[in-house]
Amino acid sequence: QVQLVESGGGLVQPGGSLRLSCTASGSIRSLYSMGWYRQAPDKQRELVASITRDDTIKYAEFVKDRFTISRGNAKNTVHLQMNSLKPEDTAVYYCKITDIGTYPTKVSWGQGTQVTVSS
Repeated sequence: QVQLVESGGGLVQPGGSLRLSCTASGSIRSLYSMGWYRQAPDKQRELVASITRDDTIKYAEFVKDRFTISRGNAKNTVHLQMNSLKPEDTAVYYCKITDIGTYPTKVSWGQGTQVTVSS
């Protein structure tokens, strides 16, 4: 079993900042990547940012220059620093990890943390 614990969501005014954190634990054999996705009401889940074990980073076009993904000092931890937040960033944010130490590759999701950007 893999456990993903997310934290840092909440209510913030437009232009504000939040920092999301995710720590993965449990039966992880070979962690390849960690990332953040989001899902707004009546919309599909979409990639926000991801980072691989060799530090290849990918950002969605809509968050470039506003969000920064980084590894934490603790093992299997990833952070998402979100600045200049907009109302359209409101969504449930999910942490996702990919473990390539199993066959087939195992993907695990966190329970999600709500981010609400509103005045």
